[in-house]
Order: sequence, then C-alpha cells, then structure tokens
Amino acid sequence: MDKLENLISMSKLNNLINKQEEEKKQKKKVCCILIVIGAVIALVAVAYGIYKHLKPDYLDEFDDDFEDDDFEEDFLDEDEE
Repeated sequence: MDKLENLISMSKLNNLINKQEEEKKQKKKVCCILIVIGAVIALVAVAYGIYKHLKPDYLDEFDDDFEDDDFEEDFLDEDEE
C-alpha cells in the first residue's frame, strides 16, 4: 500500500511541477510579446519626436507676411478723401 501511495503522490507531484513549468513558459511568451510591443511603441514615439522637431513651421511664416493693418489704413484713407 505504501508503494502505491508513494507512486500516486509522486505522480501528483510530477503533474504539479509540469503545470508550473508550463505556466512559466506562458509567462515568458507573454513577457516577450509585451517587450516587443513596448519597443515598437518607443521607436514610433522617437520617430514622431524627431519629425516634429525637424518639420518646418510654415504657419509662422505665413502670419508674418500677412498684414491686415495696412489694408484697413488704406481703406480708411480713401473714404476720407
């Protein structure tokens, strides 16, 4: 009887150890996937930052060239005459 009980307990212990190893493998796979996703996100963030830094700002140049004040003054001067 002892041998049979020992054999059953060893079998249960083996099953428990195998389950733990499978869980570790799954956790390792999930961690690897999350690391790859994080690396891709970091790369995209760096590329976006570089793009925003190096992109010329055409809106500022447009605002400097456009002058509303002169147009209004010319319009008012013609009415006074």
